[in-house]
Amino acid sequence: MQRPEAPGPLQRSGPRPLLLHLALAALRSNISRNVSPLWNPASPNWSTQRAAIAKALRDANAQEEFPAAVAAETLAQDNALIAGIAAYRRHPWRRDLPEPPAIWEEGGTRLLDFLPSAPKAAKTVFFVPSLVNRAYVLDLAPGRSMLRWLAGQGVRPLLLDWGWPGPIERKFSVTDYVTGRLERVLEFSKTLGSAPPVLAGYCMGGTLAVATATLRPDLLSGLALLATPWDFHAGAPARARRLADLLPLLEPAMALSETLPIDALQMLFALLDPWGVAEKYRSFARLDPASERAKLFVALEDWLNDGIPLAAQVARECIAGWYGQNLPARGEWRIAGQPVDPTTIRLPTFIAAPARDRIVPPESSRPLAALIPGAIEQNPAAGHIGMVAGTTAERVLWQPFLQWLMRL
Repeated sequence: MQRPEAPGPLQRSGPRPLLLHLALAALRSNISRNVSPLWNPASPNWSTQRAAIAKALRDANAQEEFPAAVAAETLAQDNALIAGIAAYRRHPWRRDLPEPPAIWEEGGTRLLDFLPSAPKAAKTVFFVPSLVNRAYVLDLAPGRSMLRWLAGQGVRPLLLDWGWPGPIERKFSVTDYVTGRLERVLEFSKTLGSAPPVLAGYCMGGTLAVATATLRPDLLSGLALLATPWDFHAGAPARARRLADLLPLLEPAMALSETLPIDALQMLFALLDPWGVAEKYRSFARLDPASERAKLFVALEDWLNDGIPLAAQVARECIAGWYGQNLPARGEWRIAGQPVDPTTIRLPTFIAAPARDRIVPPESSRPLAALIPGAIEQNPAAGHIGMVAGTTAERVLWQPFLQWLMRL
């Protein structure tokens, strides 16, 4: 099935799933209005944050008007959310970067070369993105492309575009992706330079990269793990288990298409941060549409809403095994029957655990720095996506990563 790399004019469908985000916003507003008459500053549950909200809304001489003020505030927030969504959907920005050449293909998967004219001695970095998002987050827009910036520094970046899962990929397990497709394309990329490539995994791609580095270190000269989840129970084990408890509810959808559909995936991400989407769209409504901040917001949201369905068996392994049982952190995750043990990795390793990451909290990725001997850890002052494509990305990640790379 052919799909555009960016949504067409007036065809943006985000934030996905729209009904869920609107329902969450409505739920929050209704709860606020219904409980506001019961708020009591003398209650032991009265928090500092709630006191500040109450002070902003309530006139000291008009206690009876407080619920009306809460109702007005929730209505204003709901209006701001709708305005933000409308502004996003009508924004004129479109991604128009020319695509680099594909030098390897198998099924729907391609390997894109960002510096095909590089000399054989150039350092090659092989980037592996997540299976559930489009690869172009690392090549987002002019001035927001980590890969084009690295190419400008003489590095040869290769980007693995997993592609849309076809009939073959829909039967894949995690093992099929790691010991099949990923190993085969790494075998090919090893022939491109005078040394094997550095394998750089982003998000879920980093978790897959750990498995590859454990099982096939001969294909690599180094390892970089960017916002890579490992301890899936770090900070909020109950929330992770609740996510895994939803798996039976997803089985009918997976049985129908042999994948976990995009909107179902987006629903799971939304449950990790139920109010985050509404808050950022309210903020977007206040931006000048012509500003660079507004354009970057649209670029990132277009990418977030342009997801990829996940093969059903991979979804079961990740949701039940990673989130439910936390197999990687417990040392019980296996690929092709072999344990994935980071302590056996002897490759130079760079780990970036962004300090403001709400998708992969730094507590989830930091254990890898302790497990992999000699690993270097960076904690960029950025979020999960901002670290690779935000306004400070060059300073907080691109430059430190290049410096580490040049020292290899």
